[in-house]
Formats: sequence, structure tokens, C-alpha cells
Amino acid sequence: MIPKDTLALLTPPESEHRFYTDPDRAVERLEALHAEATRFLIDAFNRVACGERVSGRFRAYYPEIRMVTTRHDSVDSRLSFGHVSAPGVYATTVTRPDLFHHYLRQQIGLLMQNHSVPVSIGRSQTPIPLHFAMAGRGDIHLPENGELALSLRDLFDVPDLATTNDDIVNGEQLHSSDGALPLALFTAQRVDYSLARLAHYTATNPEHFQNYILFTNYQFYVDEFEAFARAQLADPESGYTAFVAPGDAVITDPDAPIPPLPRLPQMPTYHLKSERGAGITLVNIGVGPSNAKTATDHIAVLRPHAWVMVGHCAGLRNSQALGDFVLAHAYLREDNVLDADLPVWVPIPALAEIQIALQEAVAQVTQLEGYALKRIMRTGTVATIDNRNWELRDQSGPVQRLSQSRAIALDMESATIAANGFRFRVPYGTLLCVSDKPLHGELKLPGMASGFYKTQVARHLQIGIRAMELLRDMPVEKIHSRKLRSFTETAFL
Repeated sequence: MIPKDTLALLTPPESEHRFYTDPDRAVERLEALHAEATRFLIDAFNRVACGERVSGRFRAYYPEIRMVTTRHDSVDSRLSFGHVSAPGVYATTVTRPDLFHHYLRQQIGLLMQNHSVPVSIGRSQTPIPLHFAMAGRGDIHLPENGELALSLRDLFDVPDLATTNDDIVNGEQLHSSDGALPLALFTAQRVDYSLARLAHYTATNPEHFQNYILFTNYQFYVDEFEAFARAQLADPESGYTAFVAPGDAVITDPDAPIPPLPRLPQMPTYHLKSERGAGITLVNIGVGPSNAKTATDHIAVLRPHAWVMVGHCAGLRNSQALGDFVLAHAYLREDNVLDADLPVWVPIPALAEIQIALQEAVAQVTQLEGYALKRIMRTGTVATIDNRNWELRDQSGPVQRLSQSRAIALDMESATIAANGFRFRVPYGTLLCVSDKPLHGELKLPGMASGFYKTQVARHLQIGIRAMELLRDMPVEKIHSRKLRSFTETAFL
């Protein structure tokens, strides 16, 4: 093993920070810097893998965006993003500017518009781990330790979990090491980490994710989503351009087969694509708050415009019937998985824009309104727990809490998805369908469940899709509510 401090540090050529007043040119510079850095690392790895004599330690850096403002600028107070709250130096590291091209162009453009200052683009002081530079490249495979004559750690930077965290999101990091305030919620390392995790958990490339995300907890919804997608591809006026299944199977022909995978990933994900990410992604997260947290932890770095849970729940009121809908306007959090990041005393507010879209979607799909609509849809508190078989324990404690909270439904994912939406500033909502009533002797049994699924899943999914289409028609600045922003907030969404 060669001590790291005995090796010369080999880096791409130095490049000065440049100032830009055109967001398109700024993003082009980010793309050029990131491409140069990753190409340098990949070329170095290939030389080492081929046995070339090592003459130094290889390092390349993420590009960064930096902005300085000296004024308390007056901006449109209705806008929840696109501006900073006080004079200062602001910066963020950037990864995959090719993937985030439109997002970066929009965010940088708003900064320039609201503060009348240029942004500086250049090389940061944050190294790019070799693993992240090579992620997603099917023609390159990192060898296991021992296959190379030297350890990768001796020659390249590797992921460092100490600097890959949610400190900015959680409000625990206000300044970087050089004193700059954060421009974005996620650092480049945190984004790269999640992009790699997304590809692993969903078996689809992050570039396929759309800006409107539906989460579900049953395979039945996937089957209906594929059928809907094929119908949309057959309609040239639909605006949808492709359907993507796990394994990055892309079809544009409504009758094209989808090659089956030998085994599905942990969270099978399907994308009905439209221009500039305006389509809909469906993620089957399965059952449980841990999966719900994992999925949203990583999807959040893509900065979607909305995510909504459309799954099944236990109805807690005797007046409810199987197949009724529950529109959550509050959450009882007993899932426990986010307690360290978002204390349970933090309220999770309902977002008017999402609530209205969901209610309107129910009305449009069911063709009901007024009192008739109220008969099949209840608005109230949804309780989320981490014990699927809670009914087998002493019910006095849980039932009392459910009653005191005025809960009308119980599941294992919704509060987690909503709480992480609140934490990550992603607009969220929940529309559930009652599939059983355990407190009233109506358990989810095989025969009863099959009839329920046949009649209700298609309609429920249609409602979720319609709600997303309604949200897509809203201006972005209207969807991203000020309720999701803190006192001292990052400028970027």
C-alpha cells in the first residue's frame, strides 16, 4: 500500500470562475466542467486498470454555482423560491447538469431576474468520488477490492458518508466550510448518492423519472397503469411520448412487448413520459414506512413538482364502505422512521393545491358532486403505523389514540410520504381507498379482496392520474406552496 501523502495530486487543468448573466451559458459551463472532471477520472481509472504505472493520486472536482448579493432585494412575496432572503455569499455544488439542465436553467434564471446579479460558475473544492463519476456507465465496471494491484482508495476519492447527508434539508447546516450559505437543498454528493440508489431500487435510469409521482403499495395498480399508458400511446393527441418499465425497457408502440426481468427490483417503477418531464411516474413501494422513506429520500433530489400516495387503507369508521375514498387532511405519525429527521411535534399541513386537485379528480372520474360525492369520500386524519399486524396486540391503546386523533383511516405509508414531502419541500397529498375495516369485523380476506380489487383499482388509479394532470396544468410557482419553506430558505426549489 502506498501512503497517500507520498503521491502527487493529479487533477484536470485549473480553470477560473467565470461570471454569467445568461442562464443558458451558465448551464453550458456547468455541463462542460462536469464532463471534463468525470472524463478525467474515467480515463485515469482505465489506465490504472490496464496496469499503467501509477505516478500520482487522481482527483477531480464538482463544478459549483456561486452568487453574491449585497442588497435586501424586494421580490414577489407570493413566490416561494428563486430568491435569497438576505445579502451574502451563496453557493452549491452541482452534479449531472445534463440531467438537471432545465431545472438549473430555471433556478439560475430566477436568481438573475430577482437580484440583478450575475452568477459565478467554476470548480469547487469538493472532490468527485470515482464511483459517482462512473455510475450509470454500462461499459465500465468497478473491480472488487484485490483485483487491481493497488486499492482504489489509494488512488481516487471514494464516497464519504460524513459529507453525504441531509443537514441542509433538516436545517442543521447554515454555512459551508468557506462561509457561503447554501443555494440548494442538496449537495452534489448527496444527489449522486441518490441517483445511484434510484437506479438500484427501481431498475430504471433516473433520467426517465417524471415530475409527477404516484406511489402505490400494490401490483394491481401497476397493471392498470401499463394498460392506461398503452392507451395513451395509441392516442396521438395524448401528449405522452413513451412508456418505460423496469430494466429501462422503453416502448413507443402501444402494442410493443415489454421484456420481462428475471426478477423485479425492490421498488418497481414505471414512467409514462412527456416533454420536459411533464409525464407521470408510478412507484410500487410495497408495504411499510421504511420503503416509503427510502423511495422519497432518493426521488426528492430530482425535485419533482408533486407526489401523491394512492394505496389501500383500513377504514376506521363503521359508516365507511369498502371502496370508499379517504382524502387525508392531517396525519397521525406512528411510523417512527422519520423521528430523528423531523420530530413528531412538527405539523404536516394539508396543501390546498393538492387537496383541490384530488377532490376535483374524484368528482370528474366518478361523475359525482355535492352530497353524492361526500357519500363515497371522507376527508380526515390518516394514521400511519409501522406494525402491519397491530390488530393482534392489545387494542385499547392504539384504538384510543386513533379515536382521540379523529383518524378515519390507517395505513403504513401515507404519513411517511407526506412528512418527507414536507421535509424535502415537495408538494404532497394522499388519496386512499378503503380495502378493509378491521375494527368492525371486515378483515381483508382473499375472496373479498379479489372482488374489491377488480372493481376499485382501475377507478382509483384513474383518479390519481387525473389529479396529476390537473396539477400539471397549474403554474409551477402555484404548486410549490410557501407552507413548505422555512424562515431562512435556499433559493433553489
